Amino acid sequence: MTLVAAIDIGGTKCAVSLAVVEKDCVVFMDKTSFLTPSRPEIAIGEISAALDAMLIRYPDPTPEAIGISCGGPLNSQAGIILSPPNLPGWDQIDILSPFRERYGVPVGLQNDANACALAEWRFGAGIGCRNMVFLTFGTGMGAGLVLNGQLYIGTNDMAGEVGHVRLEADGPWGYGKAGSFEGFCSGGGIAKLARTLSLQAIQEGKPPSYCQTMNQLSSLTAETVGMAAEAGDPMAIQIFNLVGRRLGQGIAMLIDVLNPEKIVIGSIYGRQHKLLEPIVMTTLRQEALTFSLDVCDIVPAGLGERVGDYAGVSVAMEILNNV
Repeated sequence: MTLVAAIDIGGTKCAVSLAVVEKDCVVFMDKTSFLTPSRPEIAIGEISAALDAMLIRYPDPTPEAIGISCGGPLNSQAGIILSPPNLPGWDQIDILSPFRERYGVPVGLQNDANACALAEWRFGAGIGCRNMVFLTFGTGMGAGLVLNGQLYIGTNDMAGEVGHVRLEADGPWGYGKAGSFEGFCSGGGIAKLARTLSLQAIQEGKPPSYCQTMNQLSSLTAETVGMAAEAGDPMAIQIFNLVGRRLGQGIAMLIDVLNPEKIVIGSIYGRQHKLLEPIVMTTLRQEALTFSLDVCDIVPAGLGERVGDYAGVSVAMEILNNV
């Protein structure tokens, strides 16, 4: 059994966990979370205090490694967080040294997509795969790549930024581009698409069930539209049909280029699996190479909404395997 600590640094909150790992089984012993402080030095102090408090409660208090998951861009080898858009003020922050020096154990860092890819590969839907792609499909759209049984991060940690790929000349704005993969296939992109179509419908006197007035436009979310689609709202179904086709296009590109045996998709795909899967598969049969599609399974994240809890644990185990 291996005791590890996991740290998740997000734009809204930070989480600290203590877990025991045995093969592909993880038992979480403790977890705490708090709002992310605006200043990184305060955040590091609060994370350390939270971990200290956990370690006091257990008789064998020394973790063998610490794994950190954080939004990119970052330099995972040097342990530097490089000005993530969701962490203003976190510029060139050495996140590894404070924990390495305080606890005297190996510390690893990965961006959240890579960390979640490791989590699904080690403990979730990707167990046993040598070639797997994980798609976040949450607030944004990013990918973590496990190729030939190893995490692939690219030359400078920028591998897997599939959300930046443009799928259409025009469309919802995401990752700095109109019509990008993230623009169509992310929580923010779905909300933007819903606002555009709902505004037009309201102006035509045919408002959708989930947005009856102009005042409701600003509060539209992907979850709102998903629930309306499940209830049979025609416009919500239209939106998810479009999202499903674009998701299929993006996945077809990954299948043709990488020839993976499994593509694991998080967050929104899991919540709207029944709605999206038939559209995605129809699109894939039209767009992807048949021989490559035949050997690739497309599945929701096996860890579901808990994939983030497993992310830091997986980074810790990865760093132990490479020590």
